[in-house]
Amino acid sequence: MKRTAALFAFVFLMAVAQRASAQNISDIYGVISNILNVDPNAGTTTMRSLLIPMGGLDEGMGTAYSAVCLDSSYFEANPAASSQLDTTELSVFHNNWIADTKIEGAVYTIRTGNLGFGIGGKWLYLPFPATDQFGDRVGAGYYSESMAGFNVSYNFMPGFYFSGLSAGVTAKVAYRSMPAVDSGVTSGNGNSAAGFMIDGGLLSRFNLFKFYSSRNKNFSLALTVKNLGPPVYGDPLPTDATFGLAYSPLKPLLFSFDVTQPIDLVNVSQSEAISFAGGALVNVTDFFQLHSGLLIESGNPRFSIGSTFDLELVRVTVNYTLDLTTQFTPLNRISIQAAFSLGDLGRADIAKKVDTMYLNGLDAYSRGEVDAAISLWQDALRLDPTFDPARESLDAARASNGLKQTMTELQKIKPSQ
Repeated sequence: MKRTAALFAFVFLMAVAQRASAQNISDIYGVISNILNVDPNAGTTTMRSLLIPMGGLDEGMGTAYSAVCLDSSYFEANPAASSQLDTTELSVFHNNWIADTKIEGAVYTIRTGNLGFGIGGKWLYLPFPATDQFGDRVGAGYYSESMAGFNVSYNFMPGFYFSGLSAGVTAKVAYRSMPAVDSGVTSGNGNSAAGFMIDGGLLSRFNLFKFYSSRNKNFSLALTVKNLGPPVYGDPLPTDATFGLAYSPLKPLLFSFDVTQPIDLVNVSQSEAISFAGGALVNVTDFFQLHSGLLIESGNPRFSIGSTFDLELVRVTVNYTLDLTTQFTPLNRISIQAAFSLGDLGRADIAKKVDTMYLNGLDAYSRGEVDAAISLWQDALRLDPTFDPARESLDAARASNGLKQTMTELQKIKPSQ
């Protein structure tokens, strides 16, 4: 009940804050816009919904997520992450974007060994009340953009101190739908189109400047290329390349940073300006997280704040995003993710068994029971071949046994008469 009450209290406070009056907010937006240079190439690519996150931690951390990828939000951030996720997960997303625009999405992801898979999609839609030159309605329906994709990744050379190097790819198809209107007005059907693209990514986690004990690595690096594909009716897709890093200096605290270079594959000289994103995540309790992020893109800073609640059967992430397109009065730019954990295929239980065997082996070794310790560490490595501490202890024990045997043989040598 406490977790549920905390969730509803947080959502209520966000709604109240958003509806609070903001005097001269347009003037404030104008000042910010004048300070920041607006990129003349901004918005020149097609199917821009590919750049709008469905929600979750990806949006809540300001899209500085390519090196974080802790859950199914990875699907739009880095295709390499599915082979490093802890649990099988099904997530559904709802995002109240600007005005009447909505985004719905879903992602399912699973990992078996070092191989990860994911399937997902999203749908952006908004009303399309077309009118003629006299203001009479000549069409109705929705303008929409939809995307569906399939992801696969593999983690190479995983270890205890180094997670390995994951490489992944997501193949995607996107479709833009324009409703038809009456004759005499340009038909929307001519602008409907499909696009095909792929995302590629690399991800590695390791320990660096780590001052606490945890199996989780505290530093990660990522490199991605997203929306790589042919133009649609001559218009380029929103292709971009991202370099990201994430660092956890303390166990409950995580910082992330992404730098992204858009690439116009039709005319590289018309590529949009580079963008920067930073994010932070704080584990307040074992069931409650706070996160925030800032994205500087095309002269339009985007600030996000949100929280994640682990309830009994579902993990809920709620975000609020503010940029120069947002007004405080309508209830928009609120996103909600509901993530259902479907288990980890026994990985957590195996990790506990391995830890227990390793510690029991250390205890046996301290009592001089070297053979018993060796047996325990061998059993641990059979369960988890990547558990390097057991391998290191095993090598040391074998070396100790070898030295003991050598000394015994030397003692058997009789001195010459």
